[in-house]
Amino acid sequence: MKTIAKVMVAIYLLSLFPAHAALAQEVKIGYVDTVKIFGEFSETIEAEEIYKNEVEAWRKKAEEMETELAQLREEIQSQSLMLSEEKLEEKKLLFQQKFGEYEQYMKDIFGEDGEAARRNKELTAPIVEKINSIIAQVAEDEGYAFVFDSGQGNLVYAKKTYDLTDMVIERLGQQIE
Repeated sequence: MKTIAKVMVAIYLLSLFPAHAALAQEVKIGYVDTVKIFGEFSETIEAEEIYKNEVEAWRKKAEEMETELAQLREEIQSQSLMLSEEKLEEKKLLFQQKFGEYEQYMKDIFGEDGEAARRNKELTAPIVEKINSIIAQVAEDEGYAFVFDSGQGNLVYAKKTYDLTDMVIERLGQQIE
C-alpha cells in the first residue's frame, strides 16, 4: 500500500512539471570529416607541396651521402691488398667518420624530433588553427552544441544531414577569395 502511495505522489509531482520545459532546449550535434577538409583545402595542398619539395631535397642529400659511403666501402675492399696498413686504417677511419655524419644527418632531419617533423608541424599548425576556427564559427552560426570529427575514426554512425564538412570547406574557400 505504501508503494502505491509513493508511486501516486511521484506521478502527481511529475504532472506538475511540464515535460516540454525539460526538452525545450534542443541540443544540436554535428560532425565534420577533417581528412576530407584537409584534402580539399588549397592551403593544405600548397603546404604539402612545399613539404614534399623540402623532403625531396633532404632525401637527395642523404642519397649523395649513401653513394659516397658505398664508394668508400668499395675502395676499401678493392684496395685493401694494395694499400699499406696505415693508408687502409686512414680510409677505414674516414669511412667511419662519414658514416657517423650520415647517421647524424638522418637523425637531425628524419628523427622523431628532426627538421622534417618540425617543418611539418610549422606548415600545418596555422592550417589546423584556421580549420578549427571555421568549424567553431559554423557550429556557433548554426547552433550546434557539439561537433565531432568522423575523420579521426571516432564516429561510428551519423546521418549525412548532420555533416558540416562541406559547409566548412565552403567557408574556408570564401576566406581565401
